Amino acid sequence: MNVKAVSRNVGLALLVSSLFMLLSVVVSVIYGMDSAFGALSISFIITLLFGAFPLIFVRKSQPIGLQDGFVIIVLSWLLSFIFGMMPYVMWGGEMSIADAWFESVSGFTTTGATILNDIESLPPSLLFWRSCTHFIGGLGVVVFMLLIVPSASPFRQRLTKIEVSSLFRETANMQSRKLVYVITFVYLGIFLLATVSLYLAGMPFFDAVNHGLSLCATGGFSIKNASIAAYDSIAINVVSLLIMIVATTNFVLIYSCIIRRSLKPFTSSHTVRFYLTSLLVTSAIVVLSLRFQDGGMSWGKALSDGFLTTVSYMTTTGFTFADNSSWPFLSCIVLMYVSVQCATAGSTSSGIKVDRMMVVFKSIHRQILSNLHPSATRRIKLGNSYMPEDHVLPILLYIVLYFIIILLSTGLLLTSGVGGTEAVSGSIACLGNVGPGLGEISSTGNYDAMPVAAKLIFTLDMFLGRIEIYPLLIAVSLIFKRDK
Repeated sequence: MNVKAVSRNVGLALLVSSLFMLLSVVVSVIYGMDSAFGALSISFIITLLFGAFPLIFVRKSQPIGLQDGFVIIVLSWLLSFIFGMMPYVMWGGEMSIADAWFESVSGFTTTGATILNDIESLPPSLLFWRSCTHFIGGLGVVVFMLLIVPSASPFRQRLTKIEVSSLFRETANMQSRKLVYVITFVYLGIFLLATVSLYLAGMPFFDAVNHGLSLCATGGFSIKNASIAAYDSIAINVVSLLIMIVATTNFVLIYSCIIRRSLKPFTSSHTVRFYLTSLLVTSAIVVLSLRFQDGGMSWGKALSDGFLTTVSYMTTTGFTFADNSSWPFLSCIVLMYVSVQCATAGSTSSGIKVDRMMVVFKSIHRQILSNLHPSATRRIKLGNSYMPEDHVLPILLYIVLYFIIILLSTGLLLTSGVGGTEAVSGSIACLGNVGPGLGEISSTGNYDAMPVAAKLIFTLDMFLGRIEIYPLLIAVSLIFKRDK
C-alpha cells in the first residue's frame, strides 16, 4: 500500500470537513458567539492541522493503485466521522462519546437517525454543523476531494470509478472529470432550489438553509424536535415532497433535462418510470391501509400522512410528517419494503435502489419463461438495450449480501437487548440510510434508548449502506492480507 499517497488524499478529505467547520464558526459569530463557538473553533483548528500536515510534509508520490483507492475511500469516511464528532463531544450537552459518534456517522452517511431528545436545545452553530455533515455526506467526502484534485490527474479517474456506484456509471457515459462536475452542479442546484422554495413557503431563512442542506442530501436532520411537522404548513410539505423526489432522481438525467431544456430524458427513462410507479403504488397501499384499518383515518389525513411518510421513507430522507408509531401492520410492512428498495442510482438515495430491483423482477420473469420454453434464449432488456449477462450475477449477489447483513445485524441487535421490532426495522433503516424505523425508533422516536453496543452496530450498518458494502469489505481484507 502506498502510505504517502493515501495520507495525502485522506488529508484532502479532512480539509473539506474543516472548511464547513469554519462556516459553522462564522454562524456562531453571527449569533453572538453562541455556546458552541469554542468547541467548533478548536475542532476546526485540529481538523485543519491533521488535514494539512500530510500535504505539507509528505511529497507527492506515484499514482495510486486500485487497492490504495479503496483504502483512501474507507479512511476518508472513517476519519470524517471521527473528526466530525469532535464539536459534539467538546460542546457536551446530553451527548456521550458513543452518542456523538452515532450523530456524526448518521450525519455524514445522510441517515438522519438521531439520539437527541431535545434538538432545539442545541445552539444555532452546532445545528448548522449537524446539517453540514449531511451536505458533505450527500455529495460524498470523496467527490468533494475530487473537486480539488487536478483534472489531468490519473488519480481522479481511478477513484471516481471506485467511489461512484457502478449502476450510475452505466447510465453516465462521460469522463470522470465531467461526471464529478455534473454531480456537483445538480447537487448545488437542488440545495439552492430547496432553500429558496422553503423560504418562500414561509420557513425562516436559517431554518430554510438547514432543511435545504438536509433535503438535497435526503438526510433528514431537522432543527426542530417535531421535524417538518413542526411547521404545520401545506406549502412547506409540498415543497419538501417535490425536492425529495427530485433529489432521488438520477443526476445525469436532471442535467440532461437542463441542458436540452426538455423533460424527454426524464419521461423516457424506464428507471424513473419504475421508480415513480412503485412510489405511487406503495403510497396508495399505505393510504388505503390508514383509511380502512384499525378504525381508520379521514381521507384527507390518510392521504396526507400516508403519501408524505411513504415518500420520506422511500427517498431515505426520513423527515417526520406524521406519527407512524401506531400505524396498521400493513402500512409498516410497506414502509419497510420501500426502506429496502429506496430510489434511483446516481442520486443521494441509498438502499438496494430501483435499478437493481428492476433487474431482480426481470430475472424472475426470465426464469419463469425459461421454464416454460427451455430451448429459448432470453436476455434481460432495460429500456432499449440489453443488459450483458456478466452484469446480472453481481447485482443479484449484492442483493443477497445486503439481506445477509440485515440478518446478521438483526441477530447482533437482539443479543444486545434490542426489541424485535426495533432490531429488524433499525437494521433495514440504517443500512438503507433511511433513519426512522418502527416501534421506539419510528418517525417520532429516536435511538437514544438503544444500548451502546446497538448504537455501534447501527453505525456500522449506516457506513456499509453509504459506501455500498464492497469498499469496506475490500479495505478490511487488504488490512489482514499477508503477501506470500
